[in-house]
Amino acid sequence: MLSGKLVHLIESHWDQIMSRVIDQVRHEPQMSHTRALVESELRDWGQTLLQNLGHWLTIGSEEDLARKYEYLGKLRFEEDVPLHESVHGLCIIREKMLDFVEEHIFSKNTMELYAEEELDRRLGRFFDLLTIHLVRGYEQALRRALATPV
Repeated sequence: MLSGKLVHLIESHWDQIMSRVIDQVRHEPQMSHTRALVESELRDWGQTLLQNLGHWLTIGSEEDLARKYEYLGKLRFEEDVPLHESVHGLCIIREKMLDFVEEHIFSKNTMELYAEEELDRRLGRFFDLLTIHLVRGYEQALRRALATPV
């Protein structure tokens, strides 16, 4: 796993990455509902994800990940955050992670470029899973809300 050093870079600088994420959310007009969330909540979710990235990418159980992100989808539904904003938030986190890594690779030799490419591929699969579970939780909450008589 060549990208292990890069994963460690992300884990140890999660706070800087989340600051960039929160800054982008604050400035994007299409993120108005997410912007209204408490910053500490966004930071906590980001910390849990980024500080434990190596665990999630290697031995993290998909069941635990599914539970966490289905719960997040349900929570976002209850907070009236549109689904597209919730998914966009995950995209922003992934983008800021990769931007941070790219900024901190100095020599750009063949091995480092390969490690960066490997990380990008692994993160792509990982964030696909996060998105699937987030959407599943959101949809389950929506179906329950529609089935509940007023």
